[in-house]
Amino acid sequence: MRMTAFVLALLLSVAAPATAQEWELYQSLEDTFEVNFPGTPTITESTYSTSRGYVLPARVYSADRAPGRYTMTVVDYSGIEAMGTARSETCESGNVQCRPTDNSTSEVAQNNIGNGYWIHEERNAMTWATSQLIRAAEEMTLLSWEWQDVVEGLNVILTNADRSRTFAYVTMHEHKLYIMEGTVPGGYPEPGLFQQSLGWIDGEGNPVRYDIIYSNMYHGMGLYPRPGR
Repeated sequence: MRMTAFVLALLLSVAAPATAQEWELYQSLEDTFEVNFPGTPTITESTYSTSRGYVLPARVYSADRAPGRYTMTVVDYSGIEAMGTARSETCESGNVQCRPTDNSTSEVAQNNIGNGYWIHEERNAMTWATSQLIRAAEEMTLLSWEWQDVVEGLNVILTNADRSRTFAYVTMHEHKLYIMEGTVPGGYPEPGLFQQSLGWIDGEGNPVRYDIIYSNMYHGMGLYPRPGR
């Protein structure tokens, strides 16, 4: 009996560190974020459609650890101005909302809409992405404005048709949209090890942390200077 207990204790002492090591702080130098994943995520190149049908390049980082699934979708909005300018060439003449730079008196439209609605689309990015998550779910428990690592975003908790729950955070940083989703079965605790670990880095892996809350709508799009670090 003592030998059995000793062997069981030895197995547990070996297994516990191995399980803990499955989680790691993953860094993406290309998409300049870091987050805890259960092992190295699978990366899939994809595309993403905005509310007005712009198709943007996207990258999906995903990892499974039974019984949960964890994904980070990153959508690059940096090319949407060029797309909007190209689309505006097909706008009907005189449509100052679609092609505001044709009308020098429409300063408001130039600053807030942009050719082909590109400014409007980037500012709408977080709301649009969140609305798509809500539409795909069975029930919404929470929708709130939040910030993670001093970058603003939207926090949403959803219940799906199979009664699993998705804890999502949608944010934007430097013209990129980040959709972070942790899904666990109904009755399971919040996937906090994943959900609360989001951080920002530069292209060399150095941490980026602002001294006031960063908003892509204002700072990223040049309306105000970026906050100090």
